[in-house]
Amino acid sequence: MRSTTARPANVHQARLLRLLRDLGPQSRVALGDQVELSRSKLAFEIDRLLETGLVVPDGLAASRGGRRSHNVRIAPSLRFLGVDIGATSVDVAVTDAELGVLGHVAEPLDVRDGPVAVFERVLALVGKLRETTSVEHFDGAGIGVPGPVRFPEGVPVAPPIMPGWSGFPVREAMSQELGCPVLVDNDVNLMALGEQQAGVARSVRDFLCVKLGTGIGCGIVVGGEVHRGITGSAGDIGHIQVDPDGPRCACGNTGCLEAYFGGNALARDATAFAQSGRSTELAGRLASAGRLTPEDVSAAAGAGDAAALDLIRWGGNRTGQVIAGLVSFFNPGLVVIGGGLTGLGHNLLASIRTQVYRQSLPLATGNLPIVLGDLGQVAGVVGAARLISDHIFSPA
Repeated sequence: MRSTTARPANVHQARLLRLLRDLGPQSRVALGDQVELSRSKLAFEIDRLLETGLVVPDGLAASRGGRRSHNVRIAPSLRFLGVDIGATSVDVAVTDAELGVLGHVAEPLDVRDGPVAVFERVLALVGKLRETTSVEHFDGAGIGVPGPVRFPEGVPVAPPIMPGWSGFPVREAMSQELGCPVLVDNDVNLMALGEQQAGVARSVRDFLCVKLGTGIGCGIVVGGEVHRGITGSAGDIGHIQVDPDGPRCACGNTGCLEAYFGGNALARDATAFAQSGRSTELAGRLASAGRLTPEDVSAAAGAGDAAALDLIRWGGNRTGQVIAGLVSFFNPGLVVIGGGLTGLGHNLLASIRTQVYRQSLPLATGNLPIVLGDLGQVAGVVGAARLISDHIFSPA
C-alpha cells in the first residue's frame, strides 16, 4: 500500500480538485467560469496539478466556438475507503476519486464488543473489498462511530452506547493498519456529508440531518460545513430530555428522547404491548422469535396493527417536538431524516412533520422541507469518503 498521496500546494489547487471531484471532467474554460483566477494563473495551477498526478488530461472539450479547450479530470486511480460503524451494524465501501461507490459490504455487528473486536471485523471486510474490487491501495480513509468524537485527534469521547471506546486512538491505529491518512467523525455527521455530496441536500448550505436508529443524533451543517462543537458533542439530540419523569437512558439521565424512541426503546415498548395483550400481531411475533425488533413493529404496522401504529406515531411526535425546537433555534433550509428507523414508514415522517409545523414559528417552517434521505444505507460511507477526500484535497 502507498503511505503517501500528493496534496495540493495552495487553496486555488484545492478548489480546483474539489470542483473536479464534484462536477466530473471539465474543460479549462469551464473551470475558469467557476473560479476567480486569471487565465494565466488558472493555466499555471492546472499544470502544477497535472505534474503531481492528482489531475490527468481527458481529451478535447466540446467546441464552444473558436479553439477547442482541453478537458482535465481528477486522477481516476485515486481510491478512498469509507467505514460507517453503527451500534448494531457496519458498512464498508471503496469509492473512486469522484466518490462513486465501487464496492460495498455490510454485516451485523455489536459496537459494545469494543474497538479491538470491531476493527478486526472492519479489516476483514476491507480485505474482502480488496479482492472484489481489485483495489491495491487507499489514498485515505474516513471512519464514522456512533458517539462523540474529538475530531482533531480522531478519538471517541465518553460515548454512551460504546463501552470501552472512550479514548481509543481510532485514527492512529487504523492509519497504521491501512497505511494511509485516516479521519474519524461521528456517524451522523458523515450521514449529513453523504447527503450533501450525493443526496437530497446537494444544493443546501444550512440543514439538519437527523439519524433515527439504536441511537438518535443530528448532523448540523452551517454554511456548507459540519458544526461539531468544542468537544465533538454537537447534535447529540438523543439526550435532550423530553420528560423528567421518563424512563432511564443509557447516558444515566431520565426521559431522554433516545429512551423514548431509539431502536432499543421501541423494541422494549413493543414487547410490553405484546405481553399485555394490546397487540395480538406483536404477541404472535414475540412468541415466534422470542424477541421483538423495530422491523417487527414496522411489519405489524404494515398489517394494520393499531398498537404498532400508535408506537410509531408516539415516537414520531416525541422526535418532532425536539426537532421543532431545533428548527426554531437554527432556522435550517432543510431537515433530512435517515437511519434504520425510517423503515417504519410514512406514518413516522408524517408525525414528525406534523409536530414541527405545529410547534415551530411559521417564519421558520413556511418553506421548510422535511424529507427522507436519498442515499439510505450508503449515506455514511459516502460521507466518510467525502470527509477524507476533503482532507486530501486541502493544502498540505
